[in-house]
Amino acid sequence: MGANRRRGEVAAMIDGREHRLCLTLGALAELEDAFALEDIAALAQRFGSGRLSARDLTRIIAAGLRGAGETASDEAVAAMRFDRGAAGAAALAAELLEAAFGTGEEAAPPRP
Repeated sequence: MGANRRRGEVAAMIDGREHRLCLTLGALAELEDAFALEDIAALAQRFGSGRLSARDLTRIIAAGLRGAGETASDEAVAAMRFDRGAAGAAALAAELLEAAFGTGEEAAPPRP
């Protein structure tokens, strides 16, 4: 079950099985609501700070699973086991955010 990075998909081992995750526009809108933010720019700014709580990680991963078509509540994701534990969950969330928003370098216009 490979992930298509061009579509913003990420593959991850969770609870011992491979999952595909994707922060679709619907998943991003869900995160805007969850964090009480007005727009996608505010969402990108919040995540760009590099400081994410365990609740943030849970919400991002759950939204990514739902964006890829799985039915996973935030509570179910909080109980899941990730390769490398919390560090693995943080790396997965970072990979999802990078797939959705890019690294910043990709969005910058080329210099003459």
